[in-house]
Amino acid sequence: QPRLVESGGDLVQPGGSLRLSCAASGFRAYDYAMGWFRQAPGKGREVVSCINSSGYGKDGFTSYADSVKGRFTTSRDDGENTVTLQMNSLKPEDTAVYYCAAGLPSPGNRWFSKYDYWGQGTQVTVSS
Repeated sequence: QPRLVESGGDLVQPGGSLRLSCAASGFRAYDYAMGWFRQAPGKGREVVSCINSSGYGKDGFTSYADSVKGRFTTSRDDGENTVTLQMNSLKPEDTAVYYCAAGLPSPGNRWFSKYDYWGQGTQVTVSS
């Protein structure tokens, strides 16, 4: 049974940094695109960043929402079945529950997949 568990959420001051991790089990992450999404109070879920499957052609493809470009970086370690999201220069508007997701690659999709598997989320709060 595929399972995703996020960790690393916390309360941080504006301008600070956090590193989120997502541990995957029950499937081989190498074959899957991995994504980070977030949902702020009263808002819908939005994509943050995604990284393509290492097993689907060129590995290491990443894609970011405009709101986080230059501040957030996503990476994957297929040996450990993990994906991380390094968040720098955090802003209050980054406050949200952050979710990890996995899905088989979907050619032509900007975010690499339609994402079938989801974690439970981890809370990130940016506030002074």
